[in-house]
Amino acid sequence: AFSRSHPVMAGNSSLGGFVLLGITDSPQAQSLLFGLFLLVYLVTLVGNAGVVVLVGVAGSLHTPMYFFLAHFSLADVCYSTVISPRLLADLLSEERTISFAACAAQFHGFSFFATAECHLLAVMAYDRHLAICSPLLYVTVFSGRLCWHLVASSYLVAFLSATTYTSCVFGGSFCGPNQIDHFFCDASPVLQLCCSDTRSREVVVLALVALNGASTSLVILLSYFSILCTVLRMSSAQSRCRAFKTCTSHLVALSLFYGTLLFMYLQPMSSHGRLDKVVSIFYTLVTPMLNPLIYSLRNKEVKDALGKCGRR
Repeated sequence: AFSRSHPVMAGNSSLGGFVLLGITDSPQAQSLLFGLFLLVYLVTLVGNAGVVVLVGVAGSLHTPMYFFLAHFSLADVCYSTVISPRLLADLLSEERTISFAACAAQFHGFSFFATAECHLLAVMAYDRHLAICSPLLYVTVFSGRLCWHLVASSYLVAFLSATTYTSCVFGGSFCGPNQIDHFFCDASPVLQLCCSDTRSREVVVLALVALNGASTSLVILLSYFSILCTVLRMSSAQSRCRAFKTCTSHLVALSLFYGTLLFMYLQPMSSHGRLDKVVSIFYTLVTPMLNPLIYSLRNKEVKDALGKCGRR
């Protein structure tokens, strides 16, 4: 099914497309994975869209913390939708061709929402740091205008980064094999098909990923370290226990997202292999599904708001 050759463009010339090899060739495994990934995608949509709607209709959640959380959940919905529908369709189809433009658009959308999530996570961590460690300053600092500026800046940085990533990955010449050994148009398998020299473009991608990853993870780690120091000074053992549980669950989710993402994009292109597909499943499918549970549904305020909306 994947032995056919399709012409692929060089630079801005006309082209046919790529062929996505997917996760497996086994029909039985494809049927099983289709059911599993469909369930994961539906849970992701219901959970994250539910958070966005709940924050919009529940007056008790009209605070900076939940404003950022709603945008994070919206990014999760879009992030998952960039990958999952195409993956599900390919699991049911023998013809897995994708045009050059569609491939580039998918990668741009993926990198845009992934980068936006990194910066929104940093904003959310800083928000919690101020709220817990400097509550008086928090009330005066976090105005509605500042919240919109922080979210807008996250999207702006994400858009500029995604545009740079996409131009580096798809800006070369493609004149040889056109089979992408992945289930979506990711940077490494696409660059491996490039006929022109990719070293300078790989350096730009690595540098920009490192910059986005290091800057946001540093803000997150420093914020949570400050929160933990403040928690240790609390007199109530119950408050300390609750805060530790919250911080631990957040850090586990962050480690899963950042760990798998940075593992993929900070290693040399020559080091990529079959393990990439397994790792990619975690940051493209699993973490968007888990985020509503970790950041929202375990929160008492969200549970109370959900209960009130249900009674109404």
